[in-house]
Amino acid sequence: MTLFSWYVDGAIILFYIIGTLVAGLWVRRYVTKVDDYLVAGRKVDLYLGIASLAATEFGIVTFMANAELGYKYGFAGITPGIALMFAMWLIGQTGFCIKPLREERVITLPEFFDKKFGKKVRWACGVVIVLGGLLNMGVFLRMGGDFLTVVMGIDPGYLEVMMTILLLIVVAYTILGGMLSVLVTDYLQFIVMSIGLIAVTCLFLYNYGWNALTDNLMEKYGARAFNPFIGGQYGWDRVCLDIFLAFASVLTWQTMITRVLAARDTKTGQGIYRGTSPFFLVRFAIPALFGIVAFYYFRGGGALPSSDILAMPAMIAAVVPVGLLGILIAAMLAADMSTNSSYLLAWSSVIYNDILEPFHRNKWSEKRGLRVNRMLVGAIGIFLLLYGLWYPLKGDLWVYLQITGTIYLASMSVILIAGCYWRKANNWGAIAAILAGAIIPITFLIMQQLDVSQDFAAMIGPYKAGIAAYLVTGVAMVLGSYLKRWLT
Repeated sequence: MTLFSWYVDGAIILFYIIGTLVAGLWVRRYVTKVDDYLVAGRKVDLYLGIASLAATEFGIVTFMANAELGYKYGFAGITPGIALMFAMWLIGQTGFCIKPLREERVITLPEFFDKKFGKKVRWACGVVIVLGGLLNMGVFLRMGGDFLTVVMGIDPGYLEVMMTILLLIVVAYTILGGMLSVLVTDYLQFIVMSIGLIAVTCLFLYNYGWNALTDNLMEKYGARAFNPFIGGQYGWDRVCLDIFLAFASVLTWQTMITRVLAARDTKTGQGIYRGTSPFFLVRFAIPALFGIVAFYYFRGGGALPSSDILAMPAMIAAVVPVGLLGILIAAMLAADMSTNSSYLLAWSSVIYNDILEPFHRNKWSEKRGLRVNRMLVGAIGIFLLLYGLWYPLKGDLWVYLQITGTIYLASMSVILIAGCYWRKANNWGAIAAILAGAIIPITFLIMQQLDVSQDFAAMIGPYKAGIAAYLVTGVAMVLGSYLKRWLT
């Protein structure tokens, strides 16, 4: 059952979508060069950068994943947000890696690696980044469709239609306006998203009360709902993976690092990281709270949802009143559109700038370069739609995002640190790190899907597999670099 009204809530959503499309398409006339399209001419100031990065990293998929953590683990599910906040503030404060990266005035990480390790490493890094990024993004449209069908009371049979509509809206203004459209719409979406989430959060706290929510967690889960290190439900290995992932993503996740590369100078880039760091805790805390409210609602007598991942949207559909529900859905669409547009642009920029570099060698005209980038955005959108329809998700959504992200985060973070601060690092070490970082998580994902290896994959667990990827990648970088020095 849902309280959604097509006349009231539907009108609010339609008004927002039209406004966003108009704003995104309006800036098309300012896009004349590839740099404008991919990094907004490197003119992003502090406050626009903070709003854009905050909006980009808070989509429906993030909201669903983090709400599931709150539903299953209580406040212990906020642990990844604490790690991300600390990592982002520390790197923004010190300029660790991001300062030398911004000063090289590159568009992507592989371009930076080209200067340090050569074109073969650049190309290989581009392939791994796109592979990990697309697999990571592959469930975004499905999660967005699942959320909307539940909260709007739409028959699940229309999931594919909903996913296609979402894709078309985002691709339209991303193809035409590039990073400029993303920045403008991100700013609008940050405002709408903040209003919707704050309003509904206040409603939940007023209706249920903080003490009732925490008492329910203590009764059902015990102390492990507040401490990830006890009870065996969350565990040390998962906390360690959260920490590895936090620092690696802040340093190398393309949609994050793009804000630094698009900043008007290094100081502004560092300020964007420091200013956004508290939001990365909020990004986990608010969805986790929604998950905790869903746990209170359903465990208190409501009909249980078909799966844990759908608990939060099912609760929202049942308790958020008309009008406010429309604002919340508009806020979620705002979050999802900003996330999807930024991710589409991030992976297309790597394909164009690095994987296709041997073909264009930076000699294509600006007009041709823009046309190719727009075609890439459209092609990626089609892939994501098809992948989201057939891939069966195993386990927690957040764990899937961690493992697919690790495919490139492990190697790219190690190579970036070595390239910035270790003089003995060379291309052999970089290639060894790329192979080691990709093989472990990809192998684990395949094992999860095969009947003959599912039990073995479950015994290892995704957290130990993820930690192993980071550790083995570091060792591979060192051994590969020394091996070249010994043999050549």
